[in-house]
Amino acid sequence: MKQLHRPVRLAPGARVAVVAPSGPVPEERLRAGLDVLRGWGLDPVAAPHVLDRHGQFGYLAGADADRAEDLQRAWCDPSVDAVLCARGGYGAQRMADLLDWEAMRAAGPKVFVGFSDITALHEAFATRLGLVTLHGPMAAGIDFIGSARARDHLRATLFTPEQVQRITTDGKALVPGRARGTTLGGCLSLLAAELGTPHARPSARGGLLCLEDVGEETYRLDRYLTQLLRAGWLDGVRGVLLGSWQDCDPYDSLRPMLADRLAPLGVPVLEGAGFGHCADALTIPFGLAGELDADSGTLTLQEPALR
Repeated sequence: MKQLHRPVRLAPGARVAVVAPSGPVPEERLRAGLDVLRGWGLDPVAAPHVLDRHGQFGYLAGADADRAEDLQRAWCDPSVDAVLCARGGYGAQRMADLLDWEAMRAAGPKVFVGFSDITALHEAFATRLGLVTLHGPMAAGIDFIGSARARDHLRATLFTPEQVQRITTDGKALVPGRARGTTLGGCLSLLAAELGTPHARPSARGGLLCLEDVGEETYRLDRYLTQLLRAGWLDGVRGVLLGSWQDCDPYDSLRPMLADRLAPLGVPVLEGAGFGHCADALTIPFGLAGELDADSGTLTLQEPALR
C-alpha cells in the first residue's frame, strides 16, 4: 500500500470551510464549533447549504447535488486551506459520485477532516486524490464541542503535527505484537458498504486498519467483518486498531466476536484505542506509514501528518 501525499499544515489566519456531506446539522452546535475554530485563530466559513434539510428525507443535510456542490466549491477555492465536515450521519455515499474528482485533483492537496459516515470520503480521497486525510472530530460534533482533549489533539495535528507523531492511547493488546504499515480505515459498516464501489480501495493489504462503529448489534458487526473477510479485503493487512463501539452491545459481549474474527489474521490487534464515536476522541491520520505497538498501545507515524 503506497503512502499518500501530505497537505500543508494550518497556520493562524488560515481559512477553513465547514461542509455537511451527510446528515443535518444543528445550528446551535455549528455556531459553537465555529466559535472554537475562531478561537484557534482560524477563519471558518460555513458552506452555503450546511444548514439545509432535505425536503423528503430528514436524515440528509439537503439535496445530494447541493451537498456535493458545497464540498467541491470549497475544495476548489484557492483561498480555502482546509475542509472540515460538520457531522456524519448518512449521505456521503449518495453524493460522492456527483463530485468532479478531476477538478478536485487539479485544485491540489488540502486538509480534510471527518469521521463516521465520512469514511466513504476518506476512501475516495485516498483512491481518487492520493491524499492523506484526518479521521477526527467534526466541527458541529458533540465530541468536538464538549471535549477539550479531542479539540486539543485535533488542534495539535492541524498546527504542530510533529507533537502528535506518536499517538499514545489507553488501549491494550487484544493480540500482542508490533507491525508496520500504512494507516487507513474508519467506520466498519461504511467500509463494508463501500465494497465494489468506484472509490473503494481493492484491499487493506499492507495497512494498519483502524475500525470503529456506533449503534450496532454484535451480529451486525460480525456480518460486516465477515463480509470483509470473505471478500478478501483483509488479506495482507499488517495490524488492526480498534476504536470505540459507542451504543453497541456491551464490550464484554462484543470482544469475543472481535477476537474470533480478527485473531486468525495473525497480526497485532490493539483494542480501546480511543478514536471514533467516543468522548475525548483522538485524531488518526490516514495514509501515513507508521508502526503499531499493541503491547504499549501506541501508533508511531513515520512522519508528521501534515507538511
